[in-house]
Amino acid sequence: MRFAFLVAWREYEENARTKGFWLGILLVPVIIFFSVQVPIWLETKGTPTRQYVLVDQSGTLATVVESRLEMSHQRQVLSALNEYARRQADGHGAAPPLLEEFINQGGQSNFLAQLQPHLKPGAPPFKSPRRAFQRAPEPSDLSKLSDLAALAQGLKPYLRGEKQIEVDGQSVSLAAAILIPRDIEQQVVRPKGKSPGGTGIEYWSGNLADTKLRDEVEQTVNTEIRRREYLLRGMDAAAIREVEQTYAPFASLNPKKQPGQEAVNTTDIIKQWAPSAFVYLLWVAVFAIVQMLLNNIIEEKSNRIIEVLLSSVTPGELMTGKLFGIAAVGLTMVGSWILALVGILFWKASGVAGTSAVTGQMLTVLYSSSLIPMFVVYFLLGYVMYAACILALGSVCNTLKEAQSYMGVITMVMMVPLMTMTFIPKDPNGVLARVLSWIPLYTPFIMMNRAMADPPLIDLVGTLVLLVVSAVGALWMAGKVFRIGILRTGQPPKLLEMLRWLKR
Repeated sequence: MRFAFLVAWREYEENARTKGFWLGILLVPVIIFFSVQVPIWLETKGTPTRQYVLVDQSGTLATVVESRLEMSHQRQVLSALNEYARRQADGHGAAPPLLEEFINQGGQSNFLAQLQPHLKPGAPPFKSPRRAFQRAPEPSDLSKLSDLAALAQGLKPYLRGEKQIEVDGQSVSLAAAILIPRDIEQQVVRPKGKSPGGTGIEYWSGNLADTKLRDEVEQTVNTEIRRREYLLRGMDAAAIREVEQTYAPFASLNPKKQPGQEAVNTTDIIKQWAPSAFVYLLWVAVFAIVQMLLNNIIEEKSNRIIEVLLSSVTPGELMTGKLFGIAAVGLTMVGSWILALVGILFWKASGVAGTSAVTGQMLTVLYSSSLIPMFVVYFLLGYVMYAACILALGSVCNTLKEAQSYMGVITMVMMVPLMTMTFIPKDPNGVLARVLSWIPLYTPFIMMNRAMADPPLIDLVGTLVLLVVSAVGALWMAGKVFRIGILRTGQPPKLLEMLRWLKR
């Protein structure tokens, strides 16, 4: 066993000195950080204000649309002000105002005036969020056009970026054009009514991916059209709005929770889906580490280093050393990833705008659950299971090209947990989940995905015992193949020949 430990230490030391090892440790935390931070940065700073032209020939809807877009912007301002007060105000415990109250009381200027006495010394000035959308004047060469078709034709060069419009003395790109015809009231579609024809409101934009402005305008216009319809039919629009806001309370309750605490909250939902993230991390970790093990064996065999090593240790000691040495490398990498994930979540929970609540709940899930211990157990057993296959495969192949065909089959087998990753949490104790749990190659991934669903004890204990027995059996068979195939040269043996080796 001493020689196996020396081989393991050699494997760990050699891999720890490589650039790939340190890139693997540093790159994943960087990816995690930027995957969280970049969308926030793009939403707040990276997305420019989109200019739009609004032509309302009916003269009745433009004010409503602009009012709705202004309300959306003020909602962003209020959210940013509340976060600014939370981080920069000392002892400011006043409840944040509602949006309508915020606007009626003077908006940002009034809020900052009330907050000023409570600001910490050296607090930076508040930066108001950038407007998502801003109305631009019609281009001067098109402002006199009364025909919407001609106006749309004239706006196309601006919408394609061939021309720019002037806004506050600056040339900017036009993102969208909203054209409301004069007879829009006659084009309204009513139930049981005859189709009035016409194209209705035209929304022109070359950006088909961002539909936020279109959705805002469509919802605003339809809400206003319905309000007018209520008035035409002699209905009280305010009373109808109150009726529409009337509802029966609906509570989601979990029978598995303690009496008095059955209400389902955001933490419970995160807890239900958190295992899927760990399944993906488990899959990446196992796949990356066994690939590292395969490359290691093939490289040393092709360079004849294996022959030198076997002059000092037995094939069994060499295989065991490689197995545990690469496992230690994998644990180091995965451990650094988990620590980085916890650190990033802790940093986010400590006060980054818009993320503190959710990240705090994610940290609560990690602290109060057994996800991390289960991840370590299933990583080790899953690694041993697949590493046994890789050890046998690597011992009979002389080049990576020869090993690729076998590795392709293993990759296809490993794809099943990924394809069922989002389905299992929806039915964690269903037939598919329970059947896959008892297939040793899938047990680590599926049981990890079922971790927070309280699987039956027979599944939890039985699959774990089966996985341990299967891992030991796989290592025993891999040892048989490794002992014979490690010094073999020439063409890789056929499957039947490898099966005969198991009888020796």
